[in-house]
Amino acid sequence: GAAWGRLPAKERSARLRRWYELMMENKEELARIITAENGKPLKEAQGEIVYSASFLEWFAEEARRIYGDVIPASAKDRRVLVLKQPVGVAAIITPWNFPSAMITRKVGAALAAGCTVVVKPAEDTPLSALALGELANQAGIPAGVYNVVPCSRQQTAAVGEVLCTDPLVSKISFTGSTATGKILLKHAAGTVKRVSMELGGHAPFIVFDSANVDRAVAGALASKYRNSGQTCVCTNRFLVQKGIHDEFVEKFAKAIEKELHVGNGFDAKTTQGPLINEKAVEKVEKHIKDAVSQGASIVTGGKRHSLGKNFFEPTLLSNVTTKMLCTQEETFGPLAPVIKFETEAEAVAIANAANVGLAGYFYSQDPAQIWRVAEQMEVGMVGVNEGIISSVECPFGGVKESGLGREGSKYGIDEYLEIKYVCLGGL
Repeated sequence: GAAWGRLPAKERSARLRRWYELMMENKEELARIITAENGKPLKEAQGEIVYSASFLEWFAEEARRIYGDVIPASAKDRRVLVLKQPVGVAAIITPWNFPSAMITRKVGAALAAGCTVVVKPAEDTPLSALALGELANQAGIPAGVYNVVPCSRQQTAAVGEVLCTDPLVSKISFTGSTATGKILLKHAAGTVKRVSMELGGHAPFIVFDSANVDRAVAGALASKYRNSGQTCVCTNRFLVQKGIHDEFVEKFAKAIEKELHVGNGFDAKTTQGPLINEKAVEKVEKHIKDAVSQGASIVTGGKRHSLGKNFFEPTLLSNVTTKMLCTQEETFGPLAPVIKFETEAEAVAIANAANVGLAGYFYSQDPAQIWRVAEQMEVGMVGVNEGIISSVECPFGGVKESGLGREGSKYGIDEYLEIKYVCLGGL
């Protein structure tokens, strides 16, 4: 394992680059694995593979740009150097909703830095991780550098604990629920491991009176219903200003009915696959039932789809209040609740009332308002007049209980590096 860290950066870069190329050459097959594993439409799965591969490309390039420093010393006979070195073995624990991209976003950075990794993929989606391993092998990444430990749901907690407590592991990187993240943080504290966490979100999507409503509807559709609402940056609550509220709701409902098609992920016209399991469907039902019991109205959707037990109709609720479950916790399903608000200050207060802050979105054409709200939103990522914001160049992560650290971007590699100060004396 340590031999990987001693390879010249150019060599690590070349192998990561080759791994990227192999992913692109095999993108059809890799996408089919994702759709078979988690049900997302094939077109989304293909998009995920390209996104996933692009992290390997990005970090192949970053591998050669891990610069240290020479610091002017306060004494004549000294020189002060700063080196950056790999932290060591990184344990990578990933979720089922992006079974390929959540691995490469972490592993690309780790391998670029010179670390070796042990990946524990989600129990629902182990095949993507293993397919990546096969390609890593073909790319010339040495045995023992990229390791996969698939395990059953029953064993997940035990395996997670071992990864977080074993003194040979120097770093934990986890993407998943806030509740699980807190358990892993406690485990990691015992040996003071480096930790990065990308945890749950509760993304607000604010539409102000000044917004271009048609663009806001298009952004809302993309942000809410991608992967059937099962992404951590999916909008979870819509806040719409009273002046355009009715127009937005009406246009959003029409767009949902016209543009979304529930079906088998391998069917070309499908935009909405199944939810991951029965428990996910029950949570959506519970949120709808709770909202309706408190006076919300179902504008469209609202029930399981006739296709089968894990399929759910894309649903839009209006007359929603902040007291309802769907506005207090993350649904992780195809449910869009709309809250009507009056003033900017009120919208920002509702948006920031959550104890998490991953992504937030808003639509406005007032430049002063754009600056104000972007700065005031308590989230790690803000989409202004844009519903899909993820890309490799940009730092991905949250504030508050949404996590620690950033992934992707020039900052992503820092999570896998230690800073060593070297003082040369007696010169």
